[in-house]
Amino acid sequence: MQVVSSKEALSLPDGETVIVRGWVYRKREFKDKIFVLLRDREGIIQLVFPQQIPESQIARKLNIESSLIVEGMVKSDVRAPGGKEIHVSKVLWYFIGEPFPINEYAAQADSEYLLDVRHLWIRSRKMWAILRVRHTVFEAIHEYFRSKGFYEVHCPIFVSSAVEGGATLFKVRYFDREDVYLTQSAQFYLEALIFSLERVYTIAPSFRAEPSRTRRHLTEFWHAEAEMAWAGMRDVMRVSEELITHVVRKVLEDRLEELSLLKRNLEKLELVKPPFPRVSYDEAISMLNSMGLDIKWGADLGADEERALTQKFDTPIHLYGFPSVAKAFYHKDYPEDREKPLWERRTLSVDVLAPEGYGEIVGGGERIEDPEELRRKIREFGLKEEDYQWYIDLRKYGSVPHAGFGLGVDRLVMWICGLDHIRDSLPFPRDIRRVRP
Repeated sequence: MQVVSSKEALSLPDGETVIVRGWVYRKREFKDKIFVLLRDREGIIQLVFPQQIPESQIARKLNIESSLIVEGMVKSDVRAPGGKEIHVSKVLWYFIGEPFPINEYAAQADSEYLLDVRHLWIRSRKMWAILRVRHTVFEAIHEYFRSKGFYEVHCPIFVSSAVEGGATLFKVRYFDREDVYLTQSAQFYLEALIFSLERVYTIAPSFRAEPSRTRRHLTEFWHAEAEMAWAGMRDVMRVSEELITHVVRKVLEDRLEELSLLKRNLEKLELVKPPFPRVSYDEAISMLNSMGLDIKWGADLGADEERALTQKFDTPIHLYGFPSVAKAFYHKDYPEDREKPLWERRTLSVDVLAPEGYGEIVGGGERIEDPEELRRKIREFGLKEEDYQWYIDLRKYGSVPHAGFGLGVDRLVMWICGLDHIRDSLPFPRDIRRVRP
């Protein structure tokens, strides 16, 4: 007789004898029966222990999160979760756990405590649902890129120069030689790889030493990044919206039970389809000022501005044409702006902002392909050419127009699940306040 999951047991006909195993989620004792809700990786199933069988003595000892393996018969009962239950005939193995330190009150009232005991809280139904959605998000990202001819590649975590800015680098002593840093992004290495494979992507952790205490910032986060040869800003828009739409559809197809448990409004997700609305930076500044926000041209948009902007749309939007001073040095300027001073120029850059106030989930755009233009931009940003020599080298030998983007996977999960804080989007979050457990 094989062990079956709770989901498999619920699909079997009445009278079938099965073996199931898992952990005690809930327990209720009555005069003639003991009911145990058993959880496993697939869900929950109800076990029934008649008081007259010897196994009921074991059932009485079970507390929350005790583990066991039982044999029993499947029977239908509309009152049971899933409409079926297992009437236990044998307990094949069990372990009586100590009193579990998380109760329903703690789960509702103390988020910091739940972070302290995250190694235990990941057993909760809420985290079970989030982690299964997260699994499907990663699966769908790989599925999309591979179906479109992208090659998966892997890039170093230890790097020698900044991508997003020196102020947010984590420094690491590398043996007895020099200081190196934890990567902020795989972008530069992906750009090198397009000259071999043309269309590449990677999913890997990135690190930012940002002293942010917001609901959408982590110091270690998961990054899905792609770079494309022979591509521009419009290609970034097309690919990113196709990718996000594919991920959302895959989650809606495979994870309805989990989204329901999280009380997610499915109608919001069902609206996601390409093309996403295109909003220029100039239009966004005008819209925000009309809402009473005093935003000057050239300023980057923060969480408050993004939240206000996304409330006007039911779907993700492309926000494009950011000023050069608001973006990193490698972004290509609009051709008509190249003779203007740096502070008046616009870039062929684009962010994707998620609706419902979640804000930026994608940042990308067209990269500078001309080595002299790249050198000029590096100098204008007050950076040293020698720190980026190998990156400049990429433009010296067969350079081509190219573009790419980075997707914050944790933010994507946060939005899809409708979570209040990004820390809930992954099992063991790292932010400015927390590196344990």
